[in-house]
Amino acid sequence: MSTSLTWISGASAGIGAALAATVPWEGRVIGICRRPPEGPDGIEHLEADLADPSSWATVGESFRREMESFEGERVVLVHAAGTLDPIGFAGEVDTDAYAANVVLNSAAPQVLGHLFLAACTGIATSSDHDIARHLVMLTSGAARSIYPGWSSYGGAKAATDQWVRNVGAEQRLRGGARVLAVAPGTVDTDMQARMRATSEDDFPDRDKFVDLHRDGKLSDPKDVARRIWSLLESDLDTGAVTDLRQLTG
Repeated sequence: MSTSLTWISGASAGIGAALAATVPWEGRVIGICRRPPEGPDGIEHLEADLADPSSWATVGESFRREMESFEGERVVLVHAAGTLDPIGFAGEVDTDAYAANVVLNSAAPQVLGHLFLAACTGIATSSDHDIARHLVMLTSGAARSIYPGWSSYGGAKAATDQWVRNVGAEQRLRGGARVLAVAPGTVDTDMQARMRATSEDDFPDRDKFVDLHRDGKLSDPKDVARRIWSLLESDLDTGAVTDLRQLTG
């Protein structure tokens, strides 16, 4: 019997791939992504394009089906999928691409979180022992800071933070799942490379991120992933919105 069920969205690249490669416990790991996830053998692939709302029901069915008879120790969803594209000013970038950004970064985490918690409700009532339930949303400092060229991305991350605060309050009242939002900081991923390759006209703060890369101030993805996993053993309360850069240890 598997002792844990861990779903990771965006597991094919970046922090999502690093999370999939560093899961600290035994059990099944399911990567939710368009292409097969990177990382060690044994990571299962749930194919889904989360920018397409028609794929969300497939993910929700995976939550329900896998939890229905689960008798292990923990179930976890880490939502790491996201995109910066299109980088550029609202009213100037391609409308279809902008809409896809809003759907993936803002709507998908809320709906997938809802589906995960709904499945958790079933597991909580059917199991004869307490099963830890964790939902982690990756957020960003862009939820609080203004970056021209990132209106949809920053707006989505601010929405995710508020969703976590509200849902955390709901879980305290009659849930039991721990819901967290975690900003990983500046990490050496393809997303950072994408930012450095963008013109200053579309992203006026570009040089800040060029300097961080030049000065070796980007964090290693696997180091960041391990710190995110460690938060599940911490005393952070459900509904917490935190930044790894502000935590000690």
